[in-house]
Amino acid sequence: MVLKSYTNLLDMCCEDVFQQPLRSLPRVVTSPGIISDPDWESSNDGNSVGSTPIFSKRKIIVANFLPMICAKNEATGEWSFAMDDNQLLVQLKDGFPIDNEVIYVGSLNVQVDPSEQDRVSQKLFKEHRCIPTFLPADLQQQFYHIFCKQHLWPLFHYMLPVCHDKGELFDRSLFQAYVRANKIFADKVVEAVNSDDDCVWVHDYHLMLIPTFLRKKLHRIKVGFFLHSPFPSSEIYRTLPVRDEILKSLLNADLIGFQTFDYARHFLSCCSRLLGLNYESKRGHIGIEYFGRTVSLKILAAGVHVGRLESTLKLPATINKVQEIESRYSGKMVILGVDDMDIFKGISLKLLGLELLLERTPKLRGKVVLVQIVNPARSIRKDVEEAKYEAVSVAQRINDKYGSANYKPVVLIDYSIPFYEKIAFYAASDCCIVNAVRDGMNLIPYEYTVCRQGNEEIDKLRGVNKSSSHTSTLIVSEFVGCSPSLSGAFRVNPWSMEDVADALYSATDLTQYEKNLRHEKHYRYVRSHDVAYWARSFDQDLERACREQYSQRCWTTGFGLNFRVIALSPGFRRLSLEHLTSSYKKANRRMIFLDYDGTLVPQTSHNKSPSAELISILNSLCNDMKNTVFIVSGRGRDSLSEWFVSCENLGIAAEHGYFIRWNKAAEWETSLSGLHSEWKLIAEPIMHLYMETTDGSFIEQKESALVWHYQNTDHDFGLCQAKELVGHLERVLSNEPVVVRRGHQIVEVKPQGVNKGISVDKIIRTLVSKGDVLDLLMCIGNDRSDEDMFESINKATSLSEPAIPEVFACSVGPKASKANYYVDGCSEVIRLLKGVTDISPQKDTVSHSHAVFKDTLEVVS
Repeated sequence: MVLKSYTNLLDMCCEDVFQQPLRSLPRVVTSPGIISDPDWESSNDGNSVGSTPIFSKRKIIVANFLPMICAKNEATGEWSFAMDDNQLLVQLKDGFPIDNEVIYVGSLNVQVDPSEQDRVSQKLFKEHRCIPTFLPADLQQQFYHIFCKQHLWPLFHYMLPVCHDKGELFDRSLFQAYVRANKIFADKVVEAVNSDDDCVWVHDYHLMLIPTFLRKKLHRIKVGFFLHSPFPSSEIYRTLPVRDEILKSLLNADLIGFQTFDYARHFLSCCSRLLGLNYESKRGHIGIEYFGRTVSLKILAAGVHVGRLESTLKLPATINKVQEIESRYSGKMVILGVDDMDIFKGISLKLLGLELLLERTPKLRGKVVLVQIVNPARSIRKDVEEAKYEAVSVAQRINDKYGSANYKPVVLIDYSIPFYEKIAFYAASDCCIVNAVRDGMNLIPYEYTVCRQGNEEIDKLRGVNKSSSHTSTLIVSEFVGCSPSLSGAFRVNPWSMEDVADALYSATDLTQYEKNLRHEKHYRYVRSHDVAYWARSFDQDLERACREQYSQRCWTTGFGLNFRVIALSPGFRRLSLEHLTSSYKKANRRMIFLDYDGTLVPQTSHNKSPSAELISILNSLCNDMKNTVFIVSGRGRDSLSEWFVSCENLGIAAEHGYFIRWNKAAEWETSLSGLHSEWKLIAEPIMHLYMETTDGSFIEQKESALVWHYQNTDHDFGLCQAKELVGHLERVLSNEPVVVRRGHQIVEVKPQGVNKGISVDKIIRTLVSKGDVLDLLMCIGNDRSDEDMFESINKATSLSEPAIPEVFACSVGPKASKANYYVDGCSEVIRLLKGVTDISPQKDTVSHSHAVFKDTLEVVS
């Protein structure tokens, strides 16, 4: 049961907290349609003249935990709170415009009694602009400690359950706890949103469902999501039973951020393989097309707050600690490691690398010290305890083997130390090693680089000139997010003890000049790409990503976690049966074009032949003397003739209109007479080569074309081979009268001047030339080839003068299209066609067939 809290925290606070009028957003759209802008001016009263807002907009930062230090006075029972300036969420405020108000939404890292929660909420918001989400203790345990830390976190770090005990197998009830917690967070965010200009920035894997919950209530809200952890490859991610739900929720954000391109690439691969989505790069920005919306991706590693580190470095306590460390380890090379205690930080592997170094290089014994600072574990798990025990055991073994009374090769600091002391270790250490086997980002190398730059006071104590060069040496795992940005670091495979030992030796063997060059290179990057730069860049990209969405028409569809917003152009709308039948009844001469695969028969259907119901509907349409009906398909004429043998009056345009037959009694016409097919002798061997090297692909032989299909191949390999095949064919067929076209999981070579649009235009012109006055044109299709049909019938209004026909160009599925209508799927196409047949009069089919055939022959002759 969710604990009681105020419905709206904003109403709970006194008036002096808010010095600007609140502007309400459209909370819920109860029916599809345009989401209009609220009329702000109409809500202003006479007293609003002097109420000038202090802040122009809000930035709402959402994270699992608030960046807050909490303490309770046991004597008085009073809570005290202070912002933790060392946390990234606090530091990123420097990247926002000064007139923006920053509000934080998240949980506290302490339990607050339900009776105190309202008072604590008011205090937090008034003093720190924080909105707490008080999760019940049992929900917090299931949501965070079990599902997040024991399921999502290992999976995102490439760890799959190997023991099928109850603790490791996926539990649907735990996911429901994750859903409930995300819903509570989202409700708190909705309370904080003040206007369309506000931006919501959600952080990390704990809250991946928030975009869906926000989008349900505020369709036009600006939502950014940043993943601080790695995103696993599709082979790993696909093992998650709720993989689709999480992907679809993330795609309800406007901008999704990743630390490295590798993580973004894995996300794109999952969207492509699991959801069938396409993506492309436009002007340097990667975008995923998702139901008319373009979801942008941002690839930029987080930075550190350089000013904060420099200020701490100037503290007298820090300077004294630097002196103490340098005095204690005088004459020795200090190698520093700073890691959380968990199974992915590679602490034991780091120690084993040092052990191998000391074993192979006796001269370094007594001269090298590894100081390993271990931050407290963030979760209590059996494997964490095992990792800690292993690290302590290895450190003890090394000290026993290579240490002495006055020398310990490994100094293990496994207790909490003040921040200034950690900074002092950074400044005093000759080398820093980060040996994690998998880590999202890890800012330790950045912090170390800034601290090694030192300051005037530290230089003076060391007796070096201010202008003297500063040095630093970094050893970084290949599997850490910061590795690509640190090109001067020694990159290692943490699983290879030899690799780690070699890097440690190389670090001890660097000249002063080399150390300086590496340091200067890293310092320039870290200083220019600080936390403010990261936040500012993300904020600007979020504004850019949202700017394009506001001109579109928004519809909602889907239930639960399948909810999504469909963004369409203002003129693109759903085709209703009522609207179609109204126009259908008024029309005296109708022209109907229907695609086949994906329009009349689902693409996923194994049986592609038409059903008895479809045959009956088509016959009813064709038997109406006012109708001329054509199937326009890419399929061959033999299969189409066989399937529709019982449709006497149905016209067929096969192979994209290369072959046209007006009805069953008519002869097949060829669009291009006298066309040679020598080009097939060139194209077919090349396609055959790609078929042999691409498992699952096959070649379809048409009379006019050759088609290479790759829908049954590995997704990424098929795409790669298709791109290569298109380029290969275009080169060798450049002098032939053919075109190479890449469609949905196909590569097709066909004669120039053959497409569905040209065939539709030819049919319409034929009817108009014999005196038919068309007053309704209808065309339904589902893929790229059908866009040519839509374009043709939209232009055909000028051909049927003096009357201007009403045009129904209809796409199957809402997507970017030249059509002006859409329907949801094949079943709805059948429903629409069946609906209009109910009002079609049945006439003599034989006389109608002979009349159409006779008129057509006269025109052709």
